[in-house]
Amino acid sequence: MAETALNSEQVILATGGYDHTIKIWQAHTGICQRTLQHTDSQVNALAIAPNKHVIAAAGYQHIRMYDLSSNNPNPVINYEGVSKNVSGLGFQEEGKWMYTGGEDFSARIWDLRSSSFQCQRIFQVQAPVNCVCLHPNQAELIVGDQSGVIHLWDLRSDHNEQLIPEAEASIQDIAVNSDGTFMSAVNNKGHCFIWSLTGGIGEEPTKLNPRHKLNAHKAYALKCKFSPDSTLLVTTSADQTARVWKTLDFSEMQVLQHEAKRWVWDAAFSADSQYLFTASSDGVARLWNLSSGTVKREYQGHQKVVSALAFWDEVLPAA
Repeated sequence: MAETALNSEQVILATGGYDHTIKIWQAHTGICQRTLQHTDSQVNALAIAPNKHVIAAAGYQHIRMYDLSSNNPNPVINYEGVSKNVSGLGFQEEGKWMYTGGEDFSARIWDLRSSSFQCQRIFQVQAPVNCVCLHPNQAELIVGDQSGVIHLWDLRSDHNEQLIPEAEASIQDIAVNSDGTFMSAVNNKGHCFIWSLTGGIGEEPTKLNPRHKLNAHKAYALKCKFSPDSTLLVTTSADQTARVWKTLDFSEMQVLQHEAKRWVWDAAFSADSQYLFTASSDGVARLWNLSSGTVKREYQGHQKVVSALAFWDEVLPAA
């Protein structure tokens, strides 16, 4: 990750926490540039809109959007119409719609092109939703719930498939790599499941072929993310580690553990896949050099758990 790239205004690093704030950082210095007020709730998830002008935050009973191009610390869109926690969210690649999942047993599609910010479609499941992931084909939403079911919701046909990788184990997070060839899921038993994906092109639904089960962590797993170049997978956990796996054979490459020994809640790769940002219970976000497994920079300022982070820089490959 070149310093010149990090100096660019195009780089956005955001963290959200249990202290009811979202912080925007200068990634190459560790200096906090802005603090946004996320009153009444912890931040469960963050997502940067494709136009880079807005960041969305998921919280308890609401979704809030903040303007990244102004100095306004308060939300510019505030949607309160959801019961319980909104656990995850993200954007369609052109910014036409947003997807969310929540503890109200549903995943939702929100039309961002209408000024009224309306929920367009609802997908009901039988348990609280912990995570939502959009396939790179922009046509299939993958939903993970607390009863252990992964739902593949085909937005084209409204058809859905279900699979249960492990009985009575809550699905905590799901990720698909950028070229749509791998999917991973982590659960509350610390296990990580890997599938190879085929299909998913045109009207053809994606097919999942089980590949690996990793005993990734000794405790609750929290997040899984693929690197932009698809060569690495990171899993984070309540066992105080982030573990980096090579997708070539899913062997372990690095165990990242800070001496503070606190939960690692979230993670995000740099665009060149050489560095990793992590969010931790000690209120600090960190930038790790993946080749050495060492901390390159710390982002200090949150008063409580850093529960979510989002990162974007301009050299991300085209989808």
